[in-house]
Amino acid sequence: MKTIKIGTRQSPLALWQANKVASLLEAKGCATEIVPVTSEGDDNLKQPIYSLGLTGVFTRSLDIALLNDKVDIAVHSLKDVPTILPEGLELIAFPERANSNDILVYKSEDIFEKSHRTIATGSLRRKAFWNHKFPDDTVVDLRGNVQLRLQKLLDNNWDGAVFAFAGLDRAEILQELQEKGLHYKVIDWMVAAPSQGILGIVAKEGFELPNLNDEECELFATVERQFLNTLEGGCTAPIGALVEKKDKDLYTFKGAVLSIDGQEMLTVESEFFKSEYLNKGKDFANELIAKGAAEMITKIKQEIGQR
Repeated sequence: MKTIKIGTRQSPLALWQANKVASLLEAKGCATEIVPVTSEGDDNLKQPIYSLGLTGVFTRSLDIALLNDKVDIAVHSLKDVPTILPEGLELIAFPERANSNDILVYKSEDIFEKSHRTIATGSLRRKAFWNHKFPDDTVVDLRGNVQLRLQKLLDNNWDGAVFAFAGLDRAEILQELQEKGLHYKVIDWMVAAPSQGILGIVAKEGFELPNLNDEECELFATVERQFLNTLEGGCTAPIGALVEKKDKDLYTFKGAVLSIDGQEMLTVESEFFKSEYLNKGKDFANELIAKGAAEMITKIKQEIGQR
């Protein structure tokens, strides 16, 4: 039996995700090999993510490895995967969605009493949402893997930093925060990045893999990524989208696009039935486009290009 080579970034979280997929494949009788690949986004920790290019910062190196047959599949946090893949590649499975929330990791409970805070994040979306709600706060850039970002929070005079719940949970460090003198709180007013918490498997078109797909995750991913694609926003743009299950066949959707400084925000909230999901992401995006989202996205791209 052919060993399936699993390409992954080298961060502890990415390796956890690759090993999760390896365990799923091995349960189906497949032999696997983990092949770590360095990405441009991991190598360059000095520049903000948006200055490295709008899309594919964390996936290009793995795309190249796939196209050159150095790996058979690549495992990603789906929110890092551009909505348009290189020719010859395709998303073939969505095996899991963890908690999709963003969380605030902070040092002291008095953070909620302050009139001015310093918050760290490398995400334009998180920065824009934070500035929209707390325009008097200072938001500073924060790059690196989860462990490095937590250490930077401890080493600097910052009040807190924003992370993905799934990243801290999968890296098994949520329980370690208290030992470091840190606390965390779910940010329930911040709309998650499209596909946040979902694992995505990319392969060459036609590659045969045992079925690892979770149909619910595929529905979430399809609607959220279609929303992002229709708005023409890169995965670093200030765009949020989240689908949640409400009832047996009924789902809710929240979407938002913000200006870079967070002063402007356009939102859409709706419900839809499972039978309708294939084009719903496009429908929701068009609702925001009718409100002026296209002009906002154009301005965002211009601002990012000037930085």
